[in-house]
Amino acid sequence: MTAGELRAALRGGRFLVVEVALAMLVSALIGLLPFGGTPVVVAFGALSLWLRGEGPRGVGLTRGPGWRPILLIGLAAGVGYQFLSLYAVEPLTARLLGRLPDVSLFAALKGNVQLFLFYLAISWTLAGFGEEFVFRGYLLTRISQLLGGGRRAWLVGLAVTTTLFGLAHLYQGASGAIDTGLFGLLFGILYLASGRNLWIPIIAHGAADTTAFLLLFLGRYPGA
Repeated sequence: MTAGELRAALRGGRFLVVEVALAMLVSALIGLLPFGGTPVVVAFGALSLWLRGEGPRGVGLTRGPGWRPILLIGLAAGVGYQFLSLYAVEPLTARLLGRLPDVSLFAALKGNVQLFLFYLAISWTLAGFGEEFVFRGYLLTRISQLLGGGRRAWLVGLAVTTTLFGLAHLYQGASGAIDTGLFGLLFGILYLASGRNLWIPIIAHGAADTTAFLLLFLGRYPGA
């Protein structure tokens, strides 16, 4: 089989169904495999891009209009929505479900400089880059392709990946999964609205997590 025939076969319906099903399964288990699930799907997605001959641009890893607007939009969206979530969305969710998201996993972060630096690195690597590559760049794109690539296909893909992103954070409780799912929805909208530029949700994700970890480190995270 030639390289062209292999790529054509991979784009076919049967192979695409299997690929999406496997990727979705591992993605749903990310929360049960601390720091283990994301690299697996990143590697799976990278292999898929290589076999298809698409490269990084296949998931939107392109600079686009320049770094300045990308940075400004990403930082503003990430930090802005993190504060909106902490002081509006999470309290509302807590009223409905009876409790705030469970962030006890990060309790040791308060005043711990080394742990803060560790989580800061995680914010921009496994979380920011890794999860955005998995849920927005790779899965959202593949689900849309599976469904035909039209406007409705992208919307269904956005709904599915938003749900999976929330489920992957069930270790924070039901309210945490809902809150994280809403973050996923924001990141997905940024991805699609920017013409599928993955750097914008990556920066937004990293900025949002950095803000949360900084507040935890300072002991000012609401409800912690």
